[in-house]
Amino acid sequence: MPEIIEIDTNEITLGQFLKLANIIDSGGMAKVFLKEFDVYVNGELDDRRGRKLKLNDVVEVDEVGAFQVGKAKD
Repeated sequence: MPEIIEIDTNEITLGQFLKLANIIDSGGMAKVFLKEFDVYVNGELDDRRGRKLKLNDVVEVDEVGAFQVGKAKD
């Protein structure tokens, strides 16, 4: 079961999500990270740091784990 990462908005970029999930330390690292690691969004390989993620999307990172975009509770 994927770890839920809560966001306050309806969407977030893949680069921002990787930082929020503590997979990378800064947004600037996203481009390099996505070249070095396979990242799957809803089962499809994706290397676009600007990819828009919506609620319930699942991000799987090789050697790291699986994460799901969730809605922060009010």
